[in-house]
Amino acid sequence: MQAAAPAPADARPRDIDTSLLRNWPLPMPSDDTDKEGRGHVLVLGGSSEMPGAVILAATAAMRAGAGKLTIATGRSVAQLVALAIPESRVLGLAENAVGGFTVEAVEALDPLADKITAILIGPGMQDEEATARLVHALLPRLQGSDTRILLDANAMGAILHPPAGVNAPFRFDVPVLVTPHAGEMAHLTGIDKEDICATPDRHALEAAQRWNAVVALKGARTVIAASSGERWQHEGGNVGLAASGSGDVLAGIIAGLAARGADLAQAVGWGVAMHARAGERLAERMGTLGYLARELPDEIPALLQQTASEAAESPSRRPA
Repeated sequence: MQAAAPAPADARPRDIDTSLLRNWPLPMPSDDTDKEGRGHVLVLGGSSEMPGAVILAATAAMRAGAGKLTIATGRSVAQLVALAIPESRVLGLAENAVGGFTVEAVEALDPLADKITAILIGPGMQDEEATARLVHALLPRLQGSDTRILLDANAMGAILHPPAGVNAPFRFDVPVLVTPHAGEMAHLTGIDKEDICATPDRHALEAAQRWNAVVALKGARTVIAASSGERWQHEGGNVGLAASGSGDVLAGIIAGLAARGADLAQAVGWGVAMHARAGERLAERMGTLGYLARELPDEIPALLQQTASEAAESPSRRPA
């Protein structure tokens, strides 16, 4: 789907519904594509207290169709993560006293910079300032590449902790996706959470333009804004998705779709929709409350295939 001209700030965002998804098909590998052709995703995160976050995100990335997976996590949990996800290569990174990664981790990650198609940074990471230093050390290495960059959870603190000598307001030099919920947006902007919840469209768009990023402001109604002025919205899912680990799964789905070749806006639009539909499917079988974040990724492959089939069958996409 071709990007539309930027909409006025007060225009209604486009709904991420079945009709929009049918006309915004994801890149699909051919039958003879190997794992490299399906994209290589790097998930950077985890810590001694939260190794599960990187496991959830990495699993979701593979369920979304990425062909190759590398996980970079703390040395203290690297073996645990490797056992939990045998499909992945796992790198153990040096940690500081409070569970963050040292900047020396960049040296270990550098050989991957020319090989990955998407990188997700943040799930389960600790020490916001150390994480920000790592993000700012990595981003220049990715500049000029086609790698899709996703900052989630603690990694979004890079906005609050710019590199030395960079004055506020901070702007990214390379395109990135950030995925805050209202509380995280309040932390990143200094704006009251209540104000953000009252006018999410305005705050998402202003942040996207200020940071030079795609911003997905998550909630029961998720608002997605690009720095160009384009905006989308999604309503769906259920309160069962408001549980530990759910955001890590969403980030992983988005990363997997980006690894396959979707641009950041498409990856997050589809990711939000598939995440919500996975929650709806689980609620039908198990009830609205009590299903687990780790059960969401298993729903994703069938949902993607079903939606792709609907798109192929849609009259609007049939040849004349």
